[in-house]
Amino acid sequence: MTSSEQRREAPAPTQDFVPAASHDPISLVIRRRIRPGQEARYEALVSEVGRVMAQMPGFLGSGVVRPAPGQRDYTLIARFASASAAGTWETSAERAAWLRQLEEVVEEQVSFEKQPGMELWFSAPEAPPAPQPPRWKTAVLILCVLFPVSQALNFLLGPHLAGWHPLPRSLLTTVLVVILMTYVFMPWATRLAGPWLRR
Repeated sequence: MTSSEQRREAPAPTQDFVPAASHDPISLVIRRRIRPGQEARYEALVSEVGRVMAQMPGFLGSGVVRPAPGQRDYTLIARFASASAAGTWETSAERAAWLRQLEEVVEEQVSFEKQPGMELWFSAPEAPPAPQPPRWKTAVLILCVLFPVSQALNFLLGPHLAGWHPLPRSLLTTVLVVILMTYVFMPWATRLAGPWLRR
């Protein structure tokens, strides 16, 4: 790594929030100040690295928060299924090669944070990550995953919960569906349907 890259890519300041467990989802949030006139080149490089990260194990998706008018700071958000998956990307040869390409377009790395949990699955209202899939595609994907998951749980648990009151039975089923959707099936379905969602 060159000295210029170290100045640019060794973050200052850095905030590393370590997740409660190594298998918890984690988001890498990197804010970079782009050289004037290099915005289009930077966005092309971000699109390129998105395709590269999509091949990495545990990658859940990425987004870009573009700068406000008159500003030059871009924020790249990359989501991974675990801290170890994020670490694999951070130490990969693919990332190192991509960082070398950034040297001509990045003026300064402003910050680098590691955010645990699912919070950054939800876009900031004032600057949503781009691009976002059409809402109808998101709805179709959720329906295609939610329906079989909920039906399978009802089929498997129904005989064991037949004597339960409807309210706690419904509560237990809902909790299980939410957990399975959040941590298992939606990350898997999002990766699988990624090309379709981005079309």
